[in-house]
Amino acid sequence: MTLMQIRSSGRSIWISARTRKTVGHAVLVMALGLALAAPAGANPYLAKPGEVAQKIRVATCAISGGFMHLYTAVEQTLFKKYGLQVEFISISGSGTSLAALSANEIDLLYCAGEATIPGLASGIEAKLVAAPLIGLPWVVLARQDIKRPEDLKGLSIGINSPGRLIDRLAKDFVKRFNLADDVRIRPVGGQGQLEPYNALKADIVQAALVTPPLEVRGKRDGFNMIFDFRTLNASSIYSALQASAKIMRERPGAVQRFVAGMAEAVHFVENNPDMAKQSVSKILRLDDEVALQSAYQAYARSIVNRSLLIPGNAVAEGLENARTIGVNVKKKPEELFDNAFALDLEKSGFLKELWGPALKAR
Repeated sequence: MTLMQIRSSGRSIWISARTRKTVGHAVLVMALGLALAAPAGANPYLAKPGEVAQKIRVATCAISGGFMHLYTAVEQTLFKKYGLQVEFISISGSGTSLAALSANEIDLLYCAGEATIPGLASGIEAKLVAAPLIGLPWVVLARQDIKRPEDLKGLSIGINSPGRLIDRLAKDFVKRFNLADDVRIRPVGGQGQLEPYNALKADIVQAALVTPPLEVRGKRDGFNMIFDFRTLNASSIYSALQASAKIMRERPGAVQRFVAGMAEAVHFVENNPDMAKQSVSKILRLDDEVALQSAYQAYARSIVNRSLLIPGNAVAEGLENARTIGVNVKKKPEELFDNAFALDLEKSGFLKELWGPALKAR
């Protein structure tokens, strides 16, 4: 029997010459397209032909390697096929960006969930809707002569401002090593990690908390890493997507499509490391390959959350932490997040189609 190959959409099947002659080439191609497409499953979130793209404004609350997935999705125009015309901006600080979200100046905010939970708990009308990163990528860097946490007795750890995530982690660190009465936590000002790091370089403080890729620079500057929070395997919400009450009420479909785009970004970044590192390099203006690889390992591998589901226990813990720093908590934990969009990715079969058996690998 003579076999002939018919190709459709990059896939192929072998048939007999007699079969092709009997039914015709065009009919076979059509049937093949249906047969090969059916098992793969359809992406239910794609824009329909001729559909007008929806404008959506998304902001980050800082410039961070931890926002790798959003940076890459925007640069690679992953949201376009979902019918979204994304305008991307950067706002400095979680408080300022939450205010913009509450005022509907932006539709979506990408920021550390631990940083925004206090604001959400205080009454801001928005919710966490997806969490691509779960964990604590922070490390403690210390002066060269300090080899272990206990060596910090009588010295200081620098933070930017009281009440922020970095402050809570510093307090957790000294408590963990029974150093609460022996180590001073010293605010040095600023919004991010650079201010405490520069204070460490100037020996104003003797330790500081940083995340990748800054820890690579720290090691090169001669500082020792004396603790890695990733070893705790905490369920802390790191990079997360927050949606305003208005867009959730008026355009839930746009939120669903954006969440689907972020899920695809997680997959894309894991499978295209060079493109992901390039996106981070442009935003951070960083050309150090070692530092970029450190960021990639942390955010694309170590603490990635393929399901995007928000852990309720982490929200509850974040709310209690907010209460301890004096936040007037007006909401219950379950009022701060909505997993419906992430759950829909699983129910529709989208995540299974995207990842296959690897979905539960992390």
